[in-house]
Amino acid sequence: MAKVYIVGTCDTKGAELNYAREVVLSAGAEAVLVDVGTFGEGTGADIPACDVAALHPDGAAAVLGQVDRGTAVSAMAKALTGFLKSRNDIGAVLGLGGTGNTALVTEAMRTLPIGLPKLMVSTVASGNVAPYVGPNDLTMMYSVVDIAGLNAISRKVIGNAANAAAGMARNPIRASSDDRPGIGVTMFGVTTACVTQLREMLGKTHEIYVFHATGVGGQSMEKLADSGLLQGVIDVTTTEVPDLLVGGVFPATEDRFGAIIRTGLPYVGSVGAVDMVNFGARDTVPAPFRDRRLHVHNAQVTLMRTTPEENRRIGAFIVERLNRMQGPVRFLLPLQGVSAIDAAGQPFHDPEADEALFSTIRAGWNDAPNRRLIEMDAHINSPEFAAALVAGFQDIHA
Repeated sequence: MAKVYIVGTCDTKGAELNYAREVVLSAGAEAVLVDVGTFGEGTGADIPACDVAALHPDGAAAVLGQVDRGTAVSAMAKALTGFLKSRNDIGAVLGLGGTGNTALVTEAMRTLPIGLPKLMVSTVASGNVAPYVGPNDLTMMYSVVDIAGLNAISRKVIGNAANAAAGMARNPIRASSDDRPGIGVTMFGVTTACVTQLREMLGKTHEIYVFHATGVGGQSMEKLADSGLLQGVIDVTTTEVPDLLVGGVFPATEDRFGAIIRTGLPYVGSVGAVDMVNFGARDTVPAPFRDRRLHVHNAQVTLMRTTPEENRRIGAFIVERLNRMQGPVRFLLPLQGVSAIDAAGQPFHDPEADEALFSTIRAGWNDAPNRRLIEMDAHINSPEFAAALVAGFQDIHA
């Protein structure tokens, strides 16, 4: 039976962690109590802190030999990540703690696959939980009272969390015979017409998972790829790259395209909406950019046209990562425009800026048997371009 891994610092939260283990066992699930304390000697753990620390890339001394608490907690997070990845019997992970343990445990939880239950009981779960959750199916439960001893409130909260973790571990969701192969697709408002056509052409044979390219959208798609839940990607809209490089509000991380590099999934991509950097309302645009070419998309979103120089940086970022992909790749350039507002007569139409992007990708492209660069004299939202994306995907996806 898959087990519930209960993670916390046994030196300071021993009573609460042991109570959670008792509830899990009473619910009929197996439990493993994991100590991630970095200073005190905890008692009662099934996996002592020294065993977890030994999974740090630099050994246990990198964790337990630290004087600074922040350094020790960060090191233990790396060790816990290695520990959890080494286990093949995890049915759920339950963490308990305050700010330090929440940061520690959720860092490791975020590396686990989508679909594997992850539940964190935390004193900070009623605030901004985005740094702890990221693009993951990680559940945060507010502890209400501090996790500092068992009482009438903490027993109920921790007990509910333990029962929930036990229930998820005992009742995993199985794949359905009705499930179709899943494709991750990135979209923005200005590439919706393209993606709508893709969905119409592929929707009868595939599950189409559309991700809004708002920074976390691309991360979520790649997390599904890393979790083995996608059979391919049609990455129409790579607009999160300009936001990363120029300073917009919907940035990718430096790991953009990393999941495709790691997994070798069939990948079809393009440069949708890289003509723009995203900001909030018009009056929030940073001062250095206020004299640039701006377009008010709506009351809350202002777009800034990328320059030729910025497009050279964007193209270099993208092509460097494409060249590292070892799986089958088709990358398409729409020479008549990369977004709805980059077409002829539209406010962001700028052939010089687009050509800077295209020429950078051409120049940096490394030919390989698995990769093809395809240029089309078409706009990204045209039927011809959507059909070419589908044809490229069908060419590389068995």
